[in-house]
Formats: sequence, structure tokens, C-alpha cells
Amino acid sequence: MGVTDPAGPVMDRDEVDRALARLGAEHEAIETSLLALQDHAGRRLLEGAELTGVTRERWQATEARITLLWSYFDAYTAALHTAREIRARRRWSSREDLVELSELLRGASVTVPGSGKLSESFSLTALVDRMNELYATSLDLVVAADAVWSALPARIDLLAAELQRTRQLAHSVGVRPGEHPAGDDLERITRTLTRLREDVVSDPVAFWMPTQGSSAPGGGRPDTTVYDREARALEDVRREIDAVLTVRQDAEARLIRLRDVLSRADRTLAEARTARGEVLAKIAATEVPVVSGPPTVLQEQLAAAAEYRRQAQWHRLSPLLESLEQQAEDELLRAREQLTAVTAPLAVRAELRGRLDAYKAKTARHGLAEDPLLVERYDAARRMLWSAPCDLRVAEQAVLRYQQAAAELLGGASVPEDRKGGQS
Repeated sequence: MGVTDPAGPVMDRDEVDRALARLGAEHEAIETSLLALQDHAGRRLLEGAELTGVTRERWQATEARITLLWSYFDAYTAALHTAREIRARRRWSSREDLVELSELLRGASVTVPGSGKLSESFSLTALVDRMNELYATSLDLVVAADAVWSALPARIDLLAAELQRTRQLAHSVGVRPGEHPAGDDLERITRTLTRLREDVVSDPVAFWMPTQGSSAPGGGRPDTTVYDREARALEDVRREIDAVLTVRQDAEARLIRLRDVLSRADRTLAEARTARGEVLAKIAATEVPVVSGPPTVLQEQLAAAAEYRRQAQWHRLSPLLESLEQQAEDELLRAREQLTAVTAPLAVRAELRGRLDAYKAKTARHGLAEDPLLVERYDAARRMLWSAPCDLRVAEQAVLRYQQAAAELLGGASVPEDRKGGQS
């Protein structure tokens, strides 16, 4: 390498030619990238948009950065052109040419306008690194803005169109703001989507989520948090409207079923009241629960539901029907429980009668039906069970005594444990 200068060893002709080829390739690649950035749809949109917020701040800085980038590229182009002219002077470069080329290709020979300084000096290699840095930072903003603009406004417009269709459908079934929660939700979603679209168009970078740990320009994705939330809210409203539409289609059938369930509940309560009178007359020493009357509130609500249907107020009818259907089923269950509770003493008497007759049939099969003791105890138990009022506790003791006697005559079989407890 021999002689040196302040930039380092003087390059030979082969080193100069290789350096010029490498720098020429880098020049071509940088030029291609800069032209692509200049023609990028995102950059053109940023230039023509009325920006706000963080996008406006970053775009102002990026515009200055792109201007500086072109200045650097012009200086790089001029230095490379000069180096090529020196190398082209003669086929075999002189020593003076090689010294000049070494200084130009390796030294800080390129003076460019500086950011915050009057000027800065770079080597061609350092200048390439600096341009790559400026390009990546500029491209990052352009790609982010373009990605948001390409994704969100179109999706918002589609959702807004669906929102408009849902509003029309809601209005047709009486779901309006101030009258139904779903109507209020539609108004809120409309306001939110309108504001969201304005914000996305004027400040797209505010809706960009960079990929953590990624250094590649444009690494990230649009932030759809607000959009997704409103899309879910609209879906909830659509389900509510569908429920109202379903009510409109089958309201009459549901009202008929409701009337039937409430009628069955009334009949069951009436049966329970009749049964209570019978129990009080036929069963002695027994506490019989009082049977309640039919609930007038449900009948009033049923009449209101029929009126809502007549007036086509489906949004009011929908929740009322759901509530009434549950209450009517509960009322029918309550009526059945009251009937069961009231008729329990009659069920006990019927069970004792059946048990007495079953034991009599069993003794008859064994030829013991005419046994005096059994006849006496059977007649005593039967008189108690078939007379009114019937004392169930005394009657049960009489049945147990008959069972005891029958068991002894049938071979000493014992009375079941659950029956012995009732003997006194």
C-alpha cells in the first residue's frame, strides 16, 4: 500500500474501481428507494391531507427529513460524479489521481447542509448510512399512515352502512332514542363512528400500533380497539332488534299460550280451594293451608301486552312478554304446589285405605279373612277411614293394629320399622 495520506493508505487502481462500483450500486439503490418514496401513495396523501395531532407533528419533521435526504443524495451524487471523472482522466491513474481519489472515496470529503448546524462533513460510506437512517425513519411514518388509511376508513364505512340499515329496521319496530335502550345505543354508536372516522383521516398515526422489538420500517398494525368495540355493540343491538322482530312474528301465539297458562293456574287454584273445603269437612284435627286468589297484576300485565300488540309497540311488548312468560310459569307452579299441600291429608287417607285393603286381601288369600280379631280390627279401622271427619292419626294407629295382627297370624312377620313408630 506504501504511501499514506490523512484519509489512510492510498488506494490502488483496483481498489478504486471496486469502491466506485460498490458506491455506484448503492447510489442506484438509494435513488430507486427515494423515487419510490416520492411516489408512495401514503406520502402523497400525507402531503394533501389536513392533518392533526401526532400525525401533523411527525409529518412536519418527516418532510424536513425527506428534504434533507434529497440534499444528501445530491451531494452524494456530485461526489460520486467527481470521483468517476477523476478515474476517467486516464486509463492508468497517476499517483496524484489515486491520492485525490483516496481522499474523495474514503475521507470526510462531502460537505452537506446540517440539521442545527451550518454544514456537516461525511465520508461517502458514512453519508450512505445517514441516508439509510433518514429513509427508514421517513418510510416508517409513510407506511404507518398509509396502512391505517387503507384499513380503517373502509371498515368504518362498511360498519356505518350496516348501522344505517339497523337504524331503519329499528325505527320500523319502534326502537327509537329515548324510548328504548337499543335506540340510545344506536345514537351513541353513530356519534362514535363519525368521530372515529374523522380522527382516523386527520390523525392516522394515532391509530398505529408498532410491533414491539421490530426495527423494520412500517412494522406494526392499525389499532382497531374502538372500531371493534363499536362493532360488538352494533351486533348486540342487532340481536335486540331480531328479538323484537321475533316478537312481532309470534306475538299472538305467545299471548294465547300466556292466557292458557294463566287459565290453568286459575283452574288449579279453584280446584285447591274446593279441595280445601273437602279436607276441612272430611279430615279432623288437620291444619290446611289457605289457598291464595289469582294474581290480578298478571292479568293487568297481560291486558297491557295485548294493547302493545294492537298498537304495534313491539319494543315494549318484547320485554313484557318475556317477563310475563316466566311469571306465568311460576304462577302455575305455585298453584300446583298449593293444590298438593291442600290435598295432602286426602292423599294420606287414600294411602291408609289402600294399605288396609291390601292387607285384607292378603289375609283372604291365606284363608284368614274370617278371623274374629282381624274382622274386629278391620271394621274399626274402616269405620275411622270411611267416616267424616276422619282423624288421620287415630286411623293410622287402627291400620297399624290390623297390620300387626295380620302379620302375627301370617307367620309372625314383623310390622315394617317405619310403621312401628306410629304405634302407641
